Order: sequence, then structure tokens, then C-alpha cells
Amino acid sequence: MRIGLSTPMVMQLPGVSSEWENNAGVADLAHIAHTADELGFDHLTCAEHIAVPVDEGAQRGLTYWDPLSTFGFLAAHTSRISLTTSVIVLGYHHPLEIAKRFGTLDRLSEGRLVLGVGVGSLAEEFDLLGATFDGRGERADDAIRALRASLSTTRPAYQGSHYQFGGFAVQPCAVQPRVPIWVGGRTLRSLRRAVRLADGWIPFGLNTAEIEAMLSAVDAPPGFDIVLSTGHAVDPVAEPTRTTKRLRALHDAGATAITASVTADSPAHYCDQLAALRELADEL
Repeated sequence: MRIGLSTPMVMQLPGVSSEWENNAGVADLAHIAHTADELGFDHLTCAEHIAVPVDEGAQRGLTYWDPLSTFGFLAAHTSRISLTTSVIVLGYHHPLEIAKRFGTLDRLSEGRLVLGVGVGSLAEEFDLLGATFDGRGERADDAIRALRASLSTTRPAYQGSHYQFGGFAVQPCAVQPRVPIWVGGRTLRSLRRAVRLADGWIPFGLNTAEIEAMLSAVDAPPGFDIVLSTGHAVDPVAEPTRTTKRLRALHDAGATAITASVTADSPAHYCDQLAALRELADEL
């Protein structure tokens, strides 16, 4: 089973993140990423919020490390594990900005980028950045098409409903001939967007029954990824049976890969948990 990690420290969600993450250092983050890489984990994640209203902290958390900076650092401390944005908010950027910045990351990591994208939901952040909130779904559809035309070429050209460009050089570009694009969201619309335009779906905030119902409403193409989250943090050392049950439930719901949050009381304990989680996943 492909198991990835909701990378600790870089996104701290209330009720999910552990206390040690507040005071850990970048050496701890590098060690954890290296350990996950050595153990054969599938991917690391990093989400994007540029500025979160303080009043949203209780629900969303306030700590979000920048994905590009974070993955540029982690690329140097790993060699195999994928680096997955979960997610980049499309409406905050021009597609060529994403293609240049994350294409460079793909080159630096020797082809390990997975570009997770989403339409965004925080209206206050859109307003702060001068981005358009209304109609963001249609704009996101066009942005994904523009990205598909741009990520792996130094001479991108595209004519769409919201974005048009040609005659520009974007060097360097991604080294992967086709960078995997996963679409985030929690609606049937997001799943349909993913099936129509991308390579995978990374839902959040849904239970397994809701996920199964949505998946039954679409025909996903061969090789399409369904990347489901454990939601709450699992404890594979202290609760191996419960952890295995959660992994199996996600697999049975349709997961082709799982992103796990892991509870721990220190960086060393977190790495012990990773070894235990890898062993449990290998037994499924």
C-alpha cells in the first residue's frame, strides 16, 4: 500500500498536530523526511495559505509553511519520496508562475513533484491578495488546462477562457514529461474536475461513506489516483489494530494511496511511529 505523510510541523491543524511540532527545528524536519524516504513512504505534503485570518485559527490553524521553500529544502534531504503540494490555490497565481516555480522544483528534485491544486475556499484571503473569488471554479478549470500545456515545456502556448499566452520562454521547466496533477476538494464537483482534467483526487473532510458515494457517481480512468487521508492522527505503536483498521477502511473506500497524520510526543517518537506504520501498511 502506498502511504504518504501529512508532513509534521509545516501545517499544524487543531486536534491533529502534536505539541512538539511548535518548538521543533528544521533539523528535525529534515531527519523525519529522510527517515520517511528511507522507509519507502510514497509522498510528503505541504499546503498553501499565504495569510490566514486570526479568527480562523481554531478551525484551520495558523501555521502553513510555504510549499516551494519547504520542498526545495526537503528535496536536498531526500532522494526518492514524492513532494506533493496539498494544495496550491490556483486563483492566487498565474499558471506560468506555477509552471516556473514548481517546474524548477521538479528539476531540483529530479522529477519528484506531484502538483496538488485546489480552487480555494477562504474568501478573506482572496480579497487580501486581490484575487477573484466569484467564478473561481471556472477559472481553476482553465488554469489546470493551462498548466497541463505549460509544465513540461520551455515554450508554453495556450489559448483558453481565462488565460492566453504564447511567445514566451519559461526555462527551466519540469523534467517529468507529464507532472501528476491531483485536485483537492470535498465535493462531487471537485471529483469530476479531477477525473476530467487531472490524474488524481485528494479529498478532505469527508467520511468513507461520502467518499464511496461520490466515487460511485463517476467513471475514473485507469491509473487515476484516489488519495485519502487518515483524518485524525493514527498511533501505530500504541494502537496497531486501530491503525490497521483505519488503513483498511480507506483502502476499501477506494484509496490508491493514503496520506497519514501520525501522533507523537517528539521527533524521535515520530520516526519510531513511521517505522511501525510502514510495517502495518506492508502487512495489508
